[in-house]
Formats: sequence, structure tokens, C-alpha cells
Amino acid sequence: MGAYRADEDYDYLFKVVLIGDSGVGKSNLLSRFTKNEFSQESKSTIGVEFATRTIHVDDKIIKAQIWDTAGQERYRAITSAYYRGAVGALLVYDITRHVTFENVARWLKELRDHTDQNIVVMLVGNKADLRHLRAVPTGESSGFAERENTFFMETSALEALNVENAFTEVLTQIYRVVSRKALDIGDDPTSVPRGQTINIGKDDVSAVKNGGCCSG
Repeated sequence: MGAYRADEDYDYLFKVVLIGDSGVGKSNLLSRFTKNEFSQESKSTIGVEFATRTIHVDDKIIKAQIWDTAGQERYRAITSAYYRGAVGALLVYDITRHVTFENVARWLKELRDHTDQNIVVMLVGNKADLRHLRAVPTGESSGFAERENTFFMETSALEALNVENAFTEVLTQIYRVVSRKALDIGDDPTSVPRGQTINIGKDDVSAVKNGGCCSG
């Protein structure tokens, strides 16, 4: 292609949230995917941060706006605003700490209470590089994912293992849902007018490209 594409040149904007207990590696998954960076000095996220990255799916340009929050209970007041408009989620636990996996069901319930039923969820077992410390068998997680109808991958933000795959799969599946929804209402997805919101979530953060974008 060669030509430089401005950051704002995209067809779809999808809001994806990172959820899960504190210390499971959400921030490093975010920085690995958006900046290809990993920080050994992990400090707890205070409040909310987000970063963006653009990928190609089929012939479409998809901009992901990925939100990261502190997992500590005391920040739970941000819940509804944090989830608003999200069309995808990575639900992260640490494969070396079984309690973080036990809490996955509660996170999933909260997510589903606050988002559209079509939200694409990827269960992520992070820190897969710590093989010798594994506390959550892969089969336990894949069984949960199957029962709950979510996707599942084990990742290592440290080794950059499956991080790209996990985010890309979520974004691709969201795109498929959006395309199917457009087809369901009798439209060719390529003919959705620019500026029209795709109401896949409860708000319009995630949308087909429009002028203003992202406030809300």
C-alpha cells in the first residue's frame, strides 16, 4: 500500500474493555498490543486509561479503543461509564493465581449486566510464560469458556504470546457481528451511511466512522 494513512482514517470504531482482578496483567496486555511494550515495574492503574490501535479486517480499517481499569474494588464506582458502548471485552485472569480465575464468573456477570447481549468476550489466561507456577489447568478455563459461550486464549504479555491474536480475534468477531446485523436488517454492510451508529452496545461509542467520534 505504501501510502500513509492518517490515524483518523478508519471504517469502524470499536470500544473494547479489559476486565479482571488487579495484577493479572491487563495494562501490559494493553501496552503490548498498542505499543508493543512491556513494563517489568508494574504499577496499579489508577482509575481508567485507554489506548487505540488500528487493524485491518477484510478490506475494512478497524480502530480499537481499548479501555483499562484498576481491578481493585474501590474503583468500582466507574462501572457503568466504563462499560458504556463496549462491544468487546477481554476478561483476564492470571494462570498462576487460581483466585483470579474464580473471580472470572463475577466479572462476566457484571459485564453482561452492563452491556449488549452481542458483546464479544475473550477469556484470557495471562502470564502463560510462568509455566512452572501454573495453578489453573487449561482444561478448566476452556470448559468455562465453552459453557459461557466466550472465546478463550492463554497469553503472555511478557513474551508477546497470543496477545496480538487475542485482540485481533475479538475485533474480527465484533466486525462479523456488525456485518451480520447489517445483513439481518436487509442492508449490504458496505452501504451503511458514514456517520450512522451501529447500536451493538447500549451507547454509541462504537460506531461507523463519523465526524465527532468518541465523546460519551
